[in-house]
Amino acid sequence: MDAESRTAGGDEGHGGAEPVVLYTEADTVAFITLNRPERMNTLTEGVIAGVADGIDRATASRSVRSIVLRGSGPTLTAGYDLNPGGGSDSSSGELYDSWGSPYSAPGPKPREGAWDPVRDWQFMGHNVKRFMKIWECPKPVLGQIHGWAIGGATDMILCCDLLFMASDAHIGYAPSRIYGTPTTMMWVYRLGLEHAKQFLLSGDAIDAETAHRIGLVAYVYPPDELGNQVEAFARRLAHIPANQLALNKLLVNQAFENMGLRTSQLLGTFFDGVTRHTEEAYRWVEDFETKGFRQVIAERDAPHGDYGERPL
Repeated sequence: MDAESRTAGGDEGHGGAEPVVLYTEADTVAFITLNRPERMNTLTEGVIAGVADGIDRATASRSVRSIVLRGSGPTLTAGYDLNPGGGSDSSSGELYDSWGSPYSAPGPKPREGAWDPVRDWQFMGHNVKRFMKIWECPKPVLGQIHGWAIGGATDMILCCDLLFMASDAHIGYAPSRIYGTPTTMMWVYRLGLEHAKQFLLSGDAIDAETAHRIGLVAYVYPPDELGNQVEAFARRLAHIPANQLALNKLLVNQAFENMGLRTSQLLGTFFDGVTRHTEEAYRWVEDFETKGFRQVIAERDAPHGDYGERPL
């Protein structure tokens, strides 16, 4: 079926290991597939780079008219990988050791425990720029949500043009309870004031029926039909001239740019760094070592009965 299949980038896929992002083309549709199913497709430097590389490849491909962003295994993605060691005794120092940064200007070595807000903002801003390739791509990008899309997953998937969701899936920004704010800040622009506050203040998980009712996603299908329905829609777009698709996408996007989207992203990215360096955040991460990652997440979500209180 696939006319082309290759890795879409990410160093984690080198050395004979399975690539963390797959890129395939089938006629007029490009598929970008997150491929860390054993880790719930959590986001790493390699995954984010792979998604951005896949968008660039699909944009440059003359045969591709639309793009599908999806995940392998039981879930789309559980957000940023906050537990890189994979065990209950992962130290807080591991959290960002695997992340690269394009910003390495000369300067003094930071003192132990010091937080550089500018470096943090530049680092997270680099991720935002790569997520926004989805938004800026002249070809329609369809987001396929199955299982869960949590936290940083929403920073990525809400940049898509249209969202398709499995009827048993959930989406939400759990880090708003502690340790994060949305960086691409698409929530308010896709939902409006009331629902954006409803789900960002609480961090509550949103089921598919609710997501469709409030206008967060365009379509909901049974899990076993989701992939075929997304692909069918993507193929239908091939009957519309590429210039029409590009111009209509740009026109709609420009309206949201004029409403201050980029300014909101600047604040969201900076505030995300602030929330990760409060006293509460420091103690929360320290608990990973003493209680174990899964227990800490479960305690965060216990009052709400979602995420860590449910099997992913």
